[in-house]
Amino acid sequence: MFHIVFNARGAEMISAAMDLDDSFDGEIVLIRDDYSVGPIQDLFTAEGRQHRQNWWSSITQAATGNEPADADILEPILVRMQEEAFDEIWIWIAPNACDVSGYFWLVAQLIEFVGRVFVIHLNNLPFIGEKGNVFYPLSLAEIPPREFIKAKKLVRLVTTSEFETDPDEWFRLALENKNLRKLEGGKKIIQLEDHQFDKNILQFLQPSFQKIHRIVQQFLLKSPEKLNESFITWRLKELVAAGSAEQQGESVRRFAKESDEPVTGE
Repeated sequence: MFHIVFNARGAEMISAAMDLDDSFDGEIVLIRDDYSVGPIQDLFTAEGRQHRQNWWSSITQAATGNEPADADILEPILVRMQEEAFDEIWIWIAPNACDVSGYFWLVAQLIEFVGRVFVIHLNNLPFIGEKGNVFYPLSLAEIPPREFIKAKKLVRLVTTSEFETDPDEWFRLALENKNLRKLEGGKKIIQLEDHQFDKNILQFLQPSFQKIHRIVQQFLLKSPEKLNESFITWRLKELVAAGSAEQQGESVRRFAKESDEPVTGE
C-alpha cells in the first residue's frame, strides 16, 4: 500500500502514526512540488516539466534539480501497481490548494487503476489537538499522529465517476494557463492572476525595513490566504521592481505613499 501526501511534515506525522498502530502500514510517498502555483501545461511531457522547472528557477533565482522530480517518484509506483494486482494507493488531502491541486495532478495519471485508488479527504472534519482542543486542520502537518489512526477510517474509494471528471479538471486548469490556484471549498479550484494578493502582501510591510523571511512568515501566520512561501517572496520582489516597496539586502519596507493599482510584475 502507498500513502501519498503533499506535505513533508504531514508525511512525518503519518510515519509517527504507523509507529502507534501496526495495522496502519504502507509506504509513504511525498509529492514534493506545489501544484497550486506555477505553470502546469503539458506536465506529462518532458517539455512541460522543463518549462515548470524553468519557472521555479526564475522566481527563486536558484537552480533546481537537487531532489528527484515527482514524475520520477511516481513512475516506480505505477510499475508496482501494474505488477502487483493487490497493491493500493491511498491519497491524503487536507483542505488547501496545494493538496487538492496535487490530487488532480495525481489522479489524472491513475485512471488504469480504478478500484484500487482511495482518498482520505479531511475537508471540514474536526480533530482533537495536543491540548484537547477541537480544531479543523488546513494541513496534515497540524494533525497529531494519534489522530491519523482515527482519520484512516475515513478512507473511501475514488469512484468511477470521479475518475471520469477529476482528470478533466486537471486538464481544464492546465489550459487556462495561469500560475496561481486557490481552493474555494471541497475540491473546487479557481485560478487567479499572479498579482491577485499583492495588496494583501503590502499590508504586512512596515515603513521601516524588515527581513523578507519575517514578512513571509507573518503573512502565512495571519493572512487567510495560505500561499506558497516562494511565491510570496517572489511577489515581494515584484513589488520592489514595480516601485511599491524598497529593498535593502534581504530586507524590504513599504513606501509611505503607495498606489492602489494592482502590481502586475510585467
